[in-house]
Amino acid sequence: MVNPAAVLNAAILIVDDKEANVQLLARMLVAAGYTSVSSTMDPLEVCDLHRARRFDLILLDLLMPGLDGFQVMERLKEIEPDGYLPVLVVTAQPGHKLRALQAGAKDFISKPFELAEVLARVRNMLEVRLLHKKLHDYTEVLEFRVRERTAELHESYLETIFTMTRAAEHKDEDTGAHVQRISYYCRELTGLLGLDGDFADTIFFASPMHDIGKIGIPDHVLLKPAGFTPEEWAIMKGHTSMGARILGDGKSQYLKMGAEIALNHHERWDGGGYPNGKRGEEIPLAARMMYICDIYDALRSKRPYKTALDHSKVVEIITCGDGRTQPEHFDPEIFAVFEKNHQMFRDIFETTSASAPDRQVL
Repeated sequence: MVNPAAVLNAAILIVDDKEANVQLLARMLVAAGYTSVSSTMDPLEVCDLHRARRFDLILLDLLMPGLDGFQVMERLKEIEPDGYLPVLVVTAQPGHKLRALQAGAKDFISKPFELAEVLARVRNMLEVRLLHKKLHDYTEVLEFRVRERTAELHESYLETIFTMTRAAEHKDEDTGAHVQRISYYCRELTGLLGLDGDFADTIFFASPMHDIGKIGIPDHVLLKPAGFTPEEWAIMKGHTSMGARILGDGKSQYLKMGAEIALNHHERWDGGGYPNGKRGEEIPLAARMMYICDIYDALRSKRPYKTALDHSKVVEIITCGDGRTQPEHFDPEIFAVFEKNHQMFRDIFETTSASAPDRQVL
């Protein structure tokens, strides 16, 4: 329901080139209790006046010199963001009524004026207009609440990710700096590949979960300082499937991509990877990106079983091969981007390694 006081306090504009018509309509409205009645005899002023006041109702004569009522309505459409014209046309021409309604007017008043008709149509129009404004305001409130709730869910998803990532870091003290760098490599690589911002956002938060399955790997295997036995290697490779199972029931885009990466980030373009021997585009794009980022960072990093290598040596291994790592292991498009932009990886490694203790970077 519309508050009766709101109707009487609504802003009304009378537009007519004849002073007598303006005065007559104004007297009718003021006598009926309307408190905010304005007028103009110049149709060229209507749009500026409406921008300034946002009238709830415009009583608009159709036949005026210089700019007729139809032209005024066309101009009003340009400044009404939702296309709603609060226009009640005034006309003595029966043939103009339908045309005016088709042009966007909401109702019409016939000349000569009849008091009862004018007041009834004005009140009806204002009630509809005020209800329309109330609905518009309510919609904006709902949209704000949806955005607010979406942000809360987003934060909840990220907190879940951080919690699981911290659990993985607890198993391996070297993991913290590694997962931070992985996020940045993947995000920058997304831009270099021409992928959109949503993908960049998702992989930034999903990629740190790639090794979440290592939570289930026994410490005597995970932290072993020497090479694995065949049995230990089989256990170690199981972290991919285990990570996918941990993340697989997640509903958020981050957990879904995280599961995808966890399962596939050791698959190779030539089919020689694990756990399923996928090849080419059978491997999800995020996992193909993750693979080259993971290889670069692993080669640069000190591990219980290996020393750290410098940037130039790592680039040589990735681009030329060393037996264990070969160029044909990588998606050719991603490989080409790495070759051209490997300095980006160096910069991220050196910068993020220095800030590794700061968990805020994620």
